[in-house]
Amino acid sequence: MTDGTTIAIVEDDDDIRTQLAGYLDGEGFRVIGLSGGAGLDQLLTAGPAPDLIVLDWMLPGEDGLSICRRLRAANGPPVVMLTAKDEDIDRVLGLEMGADDYVSKPFSPRVLLARIRAVLRRAGGAGAATPEAVSERLSVADLVVDLAARTVTTGNPAAEIPLTSAEYDLLHCFVTRPQRVLSRDQLLDWTRGRTADAFDRTMDVQVSRLRHRLDAAGSTVAGLIKTVRNAGYILAAPVKSGAP
Repeated sequence: MTDGTTIAIVEDDDDIRTQLAGYLDGEGFRVIGLSGGAGLDQLLTAGPAPDLIVLDWMLPGEDGLSICRRLRAANGPPVVMLTAKDEDIDRVLGLEMGADDYVSKPFSPRVLLARIRAVLRRAGGAGAATPEAVSERLSVADLVVDLAARTVTTGNPAAEIPLTSAEYDLLHCFVTRPQRVLSRDQLLDWTRGRTADAFDRTMDVQVSRLRHRLDAAGSTVAGLIKTVRNAGYILAAPVKSGAP
């Protein structure tokens, strides 16, 4: 996984940035250390983009939330937010801005490494499809999900819906388990792994983001992801193999 994988660390604390860069370099990643959003913009303009960005919340000038929002609007690389803010509302806000995961300071480098690897697996689709499903496409209402390519399309002619890795993984859970009530804990485990913090609002935010993304693309599937009170969520429609 680490062969050729580039991580950009955007952190204004020189000690944290240097220590984290050294740790990730020792794990086989190519690391680029940056002190703020201006350096990140230069990196993205010069290209190629890093595979993942570790982004500090409290940065001089433009803060991490604003940067994260811009990255998501431009379908940028996955983001792991790194911050001293540890209240639930702060985590929710970070996720709403488009972060793929959230690690609070002070942090264990091993925990951050686990989060980074989990996000990279989701972004790259590692283990997302079984060999039998490599060429399979699933359709529900006006949506087509290609499990091998990790693409989602809607409309005629078909147009791709740009989803983040976290949004795609959540949709994948629904289309591969249709018409079943899925609890928040199940969705957290399947999409974020055992390193996830199990608090309900995190998954509520993720589902809301997915619905909004589908609705903005004109898909009717957004309205088919139903909330089941005190239980979780359900994709209330059958899913078929192949394109409609």
